[in-house]
Amino acid sequence: MVTIKSASDIEKMREAGKIAANALQVVGQKIRPGMTTKDIDKIIHREITAHGAKPSFLGYGGFPASACVSVNNEVIHGIPSDHRRVAEGDIVSVDVGAFYKGFHSDTCYTFAVGEISPEAKALLQTTEESLYEAIKVANIGARLGDISHTVEAYCRERGYGIVKQYCGHGIGRNLHEEPEVPNHGKPGHGMRLVQGMTICIEPMINAVGDEIIQLPDGWTVITKSGSLSAHFEHEVLITADGPVILTLP
Repeated sequence: MVTIKSASDIEKMREAGKIAANALQVVGQKIRPGMTTKDIDKIIHREITAHGAKPSFLGYGGFPASACVSVNNEVIHGIPSDHRRVAEGDIVSVDVGAFYKGFHSDTCYTFAVGEISPEAKALLQTTEESLYEAIKVANIGARLGDISHTVEAYCRERGYGIVKQYCGHGIGRNLHEEPEVPNHGKPGHGMRLVQGMTICIEPMINAVGDEIIQLPDGWTVITKSGSLSAHFEHEVLITADGPVILTLP
């Protein structure tokens, strides 16, 4: 069931969103070659808890860390490690959530470590742009398929693969709520957006091909092609005045 949020709910969600976004911002300031993915996770944990919130991902379904940290060909759900160091030229997706005053937030950004290749830059730019193009169409009366199609069309036109097995979602008192928000679909199809809905839009885009593989750790998902993958996510409130991003620092 889709939950419609009250003004009070929204204010708490805005606070939770700001906490998660601020934590990502700190990672962006500190990420550098030689850091471990566990170092990144520690930054996220410290920044979220310092504001009186709890990391939404820690223990969720048994996940062992406060952030999903996915490097290069890892699409999502990378488990932070003391043994995995990021290097110059890597791209690193950091997916985080904060639980605050009874509500969750969820946001992701893919960072460049030092100077990255032109191919990696183009992938990051297209994926992030597709997110903002999709947010633009998240208006009252639009359908979920309009969001999905916007991401798919924008990225397909530029030759990229779309991850179909994972998608965006509703959010609120639960980290994952209805409805699902895929990154592929037909315009004019699916549930209509109404005022007070809160959804996460999160393009997961591969440089080559749609296919993915889950690793034996039960969490980490990689591209089957071995190509790079990028992931950007914002939490969005549907309002009479247009979409409002709740995960801004």
